[in-house]
Amino acid sequence: MFNKNIIFFICLLLGSKLSAQNTSSTDSVVQLYGVVMSSDSLKGIPLTSVIVVGKGRGTISNFDGVFSIVVYKGDRIKFSCVGYKSEFVTIPLTLKDDNYSIVQLLVDDTVTLPATVLRPRPTREQFERDFVNNDVKDDLYEIARKNTQGLDQTLLYQNIPVDGGEAFSIVQLQNQARYYSNGQLPPQNIFNPLAWAEFIKGWKRGDYKRKKKTKY
Repeated sequence: MFNKNIIFFICLLLGSKLSAQNTSSTDSVVQLYGVVMSSDSLKGIPLTSVIVVGKGRGTISNFDGVFSIVVYKGDRIKFSCVGYKSEFVTIPLTLKDDNYSIVQLLVDDTVTLPATVLRPRPTREQFERDFVNNDVKDDLYEIARKNTQGLDQTLLYQNIPVDGGEAFSIVQLQNQARYYSNGQLPPQNIFNPLAWAEFIKGWKRGDYKRKKKTKY
């Protein structure tokens, strides 16, 4: 019997506390309404964000700047709009009524742009001087024309390694020469007068001189 009385007393205390909390929560609800206006022209600012800071709730003003939102006592309200400085308002904790009206003025937020320097048009002599001394890069057509010149092609041919197709052709030619003399001694070009003639021509042309590598 004693335990039942204790349990009943505890339940009574909890119910009283919850009831007090609900009453306190209900009493702290405030209907906030008002109008947002510009400080210079006193015209309503449409589409102004009215945000309860830290609560994730808010609303926007209509095209006349009028707004209405349910808040709690002690809430911090932020008014923000593009082109205006943001303002903050705190709902008084000592507010006795369940509604609170406000006329919020917003100040223009000025932005300083970088200075623009106007200069006079250049004279004909200045234009010709700058045009002649201007370093214009080659376009794709000019680069292709330079690459197709004979000397450049020779340098590229001497320094660029062969690709897969060329390497395969060289190997095939070597195999063909080896198969031609298969089963017998390979021919010795030292006794071939035609080979000696080609060697002398190549010597005169400078084919056997040491070539300097060109770096790109």
